[in-house]
Amino acid sequence: RIAGGHEVEVVYIPETDRGTLCISSQVGCTLTCSFCHTGTQKLVRNLTAGEIVGQVMMARDDLGEWPEPGVGAGEKPRLLSNIVLMGMGEPLYNFDNVRDAMKIAMDGEGISLSRRRITLSTSGVVPEIAKTAEEIGCMLAVSFHATTDEVRDRLVPINKKWNIATLLEALREYPKVSNSERITFEYVMLKDVNDSDEDARRLVQLIKGIPAKINLIPFNEWPGAPHQRSDWERIERFADIVYKAGYASPIRTPRGEDIMAACGQLKSATERQRKSRKAIEAEAGMS
Repeated sequence: RIAGGHEVEVVYIPETDRGTLCISSQVGCTLTCSFCHTGTQKLVRNLTAGEIVGQVMMARDDLGEWPEPGVGAGEKPRLLSNIVLMGMGEPLYNFDNVRDAMKIAMDGEGISLSRRRITLSTSGVVPEIAKTAEEIGCMLAVSFHATTDEVRDRLVPINKKWNIATLLEALREYPKVSNSERITFEYVMLKDVNDSDEDARRLVQLIKGIPAKINLIPFNEWPGAPHQRSDWERIERFADIVYKAGYASPIRTPRGEDIMAACGQLKSATERQRKSRKAIEAEAGMS
């Protein structure tokens, strides 16, 4: 909970060899992507740099992970080893605050995370992409999700402003891109929308020449969602086509669905729950 009584969501994803924290950059979002629950929540405001860093500090506090006297950075495995800017909001619509927050995260006197352990995800704010490399220098992910402008216009409306060709041109010129620092293309698998063999083949042709990996994301449903998850066999078939074309194509394991904290499900649900409790207390004469 932040200043003004607003709420943002932060998700910690523990794994065997690392722990990833998914953080937010805005309260709500302006992008209205049709598969994303956050997009149904209007933008309230940008988060400050302090509020962005504060999400990391809060998570470290919850994990009990604080620097120990005499123990240098890197000498002890971290519970929180990676940050992904994939929570609520479009990071590149809050560029200055995101940049300042990530500089603190990367500073040896700050949180001391390597820039290669920080990934910023954008829906395609083309004018800010080069600045991301120059002023932040972290890893880049792109919410791609479609292989034609017709479909991407519906799924990711920002495509009407910066279409696929314009976005790919910016990515091909991305200063940090290399075989060791690939761009991640995020691709949510929506049944009968963007999951055909033709889509898979078109995808690898579109990104040809860009050092990249393709993260395939099974759609995580939410109340009122207009889409369904692709069948698992269809997702595996899509992944196989992409892999045989020479691109890593991991299928993201859905996690956090039971608490509406999976990819694409984030929204200030706690606010609704709090209101429900207040309503119950009022009805019971407890307020």
